[in-house]
Amino acid sequence: MTNKIAKRFKTQLTVASVLMVTLISGCASKVDVLDEQKTINEFVASAAVADQLSGADETNWWHALKSEQLNQLVTDALAKNYDLKTSQLLLKSALARLGEQKAQYLPQGGVELGAQRSGLGDTNSRQSSANFALNWQLDLFGRVTALVDAANASAMSKAEQVRLLQIEVVSAVVKGFVSYQGNAEKQRIISLQIQALEQSIDVLQARVDEGVASELDLNRTLAQLRQQQALIPAIEFAKYSDLSTLAVLTGRLTQNIELTNELSVLRNKFDVTLSKPNAAIALRPDISRAIYDFSQANSLSVAASKALLPDVSLSGFAGVLSVGSNGFSDTQQQWQIAPKLQWSILSYPALLAQRDAQQFLSEAAYSDYQNVVLKALSESELSLQGLVNQAQQKRFADERYDFANKAFLQAEAMYEEGQIPYLELLDARQDVLIAQENAVETTILSLLAKVNAYQSFNGQWSYALSNTNK
Repeated sequence: MTNKIAKRFKTQLTVASVLMVTLISGCASKVDVLDEQKTINEFVASAAVADQLSGADETNWWHALKSEQLNQLVTDALAKNYDLKTSQLLLKSALARLGEQKAQYLPQGGVELGAQRSGLGDTNSRQSSANFALNWQLDLFGRVTALVDAANASAMSKAEQVRLLQIEVVSAVVKGFVSYQGNAEKQRIISLQIQALEQSIDVLQARVDEGVASELDLNRTLAQLRQQQALIPAIEFAKYSDLSTLAVLTGRLTQNIELTNELSVLRNKFDVTLSKPNAAIALRPDISRAIYDFSQANSLSVAASKALLPDVSLSGFAGVLSVGSNGFSDTQQQWQIAPKLQWSILSYPALLAQRDAQQFLSEAAYSDYQNVVLKALSESELSLQGLVNQAQQKRFADERYDFANKAFLQAEAMYEEGQIPYLELLDARQDVLIAQENAVETTILSLLAKVNAYQSFNGQWSYALSNTNK
């Protein structure tokens, strides 16, 4: 009778404890990511950036360069880049930790089997037991929920980091490929100039030997030849540097990557068009990542605040006990349920300091989030300015080359008719060479400016890229 009364009292005490704590429980607050994203959309829309770029969908924008080599390089980089692999593994680790944190909602415990034999003098005793024990941390104040929110925000931040790296890898591959093709074109032009100068030197040498031409013309031509020949090693190194960059991006050694020259890449029509320019900024992964970092810091701040409240848990076990035997004959049942309330009142100064520290980190994360948004807008506007300026420079450089080439053809005709000396023809050839090299350089810079624009307005196409690679 006494045992029944004790059991009933214990059960009533357990239920009363749970109900009491439930009445004073609170819920963990967290950052509304969707609401923050809406705010970003409105802020970016008010900036009215890139309205002139509205047009076709920018998904797979590098395909506009019409290069199978480039498309394959991008595919290889997305599949084999080691930075991307590392980031993807970190994301998987964050997702696993999220699962670990969510498991804290459930009771913890397991099965325990034991047997012992002991002796004291002439007396020997045996005992065996089998128990199932559990401990359930009740999330009545929302601390576990806050930690789950923080783990979820951390995982989402890692996902945005993967998307950010994908953008950097794709953009770097396109830039490296364009740079390589530009350097190959520069090398071709310089080689043609060297051939022309060598032919001129042969003619001049013969005319000097005949006494028709002076050695001044010959030496000026030889000086121009050496000037062009000195450019070849620098161009070769620049091409090797581009190959080295592409090799690292695609996860291979430099000697294992080969590219063929594609002059058409520099001549293809390649314009920057965006279906939704403002969305392309608002959905940038650096902005999304900053939001999730702020959400994580805020959730950890909430968890630190909840640590000031009592910690409520239920523990218990049920099993059998056999006295006098190492087996499980003649066993007795045993069980226990024990509610537990632990309040670290004496640790309050340390807990308050931890809460304050985490709140400052949350404010710092919010400040960083605002800074990232402003930087994104500034970077996008700067890329547009660079796009316009490079287009103007390219137009002037192309016109300069056309005029210089016409002047050279006129000088060549006048020299053959004996109207001008050879040095004037040599100067005209030098002018057209410099103009041609400048035209190629501005073409490369114009293409790179367009790549920078796509890299800045990356929100839409990076999401499409992430969905494709899932």
